[in-house]
Amino acid sequence: MRVITGIARGRRLDTLMGDDVRPTSDKVKEAIFSAIQFDIEGAKVLDLFCGSGQLGIEALSRGAECSVFVDKNKESIAVAKKNIGTVGFLDTSKLIHMDSLDFLKQTELNFDIVFIDPPYKKGLIVSALEILSDKINEGGKIICEHELELGLPEKIGELSLNKSYKYGKVKVSLFKK
Repeated sequence: MRVITGIARGRRLDTLMGDDVRPTSDKVKEAIFSAIQFDIEGAKVLDLFCGSGQLGIEALSRGAECSVFVDKNKESIAVAKKNIGTVGFLDTSKLIHMDSLDFLKQTELNFDIVFIDPPYKKGLIVSALEILSDKINEGGKIICEHELELGLPEKIGELSLNKSYKYGKVKVSLFKK
């Protein structure tokens, strides 16, 4: 796993090990960032269910102002912190060790770009989107990586499904406010 482009281009990132871990492939990551490339500069980013933190790190590498990384798994937070330190983004990052939905309910922060890549088959994306409708800035985008068979509604609160892309067994859905 590596940073694709930007100031940290080519830097290797650590990942978690185990059967429940699904790091975003470089192909999917390139497609995601191609879809939002003109929205990243100066953006406030949230990497929800952050895992190793690779999506938030990629956004910072491409010019995002700051990124908040949230995960309830302490091993994920440890790996994300190590990766953020490796690429030198500790000053523009905030790591939060807590349940992602609880974070969304409690935070008063608003974001321009949100990455959601939760554990599959747990119904977490729709719950997160319902809360995020009030936490995303006007024109903001939410990128959801999920299992292919998951159907998401066209509209949730002030969010509208803009596009969906299929990559093998993975689907990426882009919502916009």
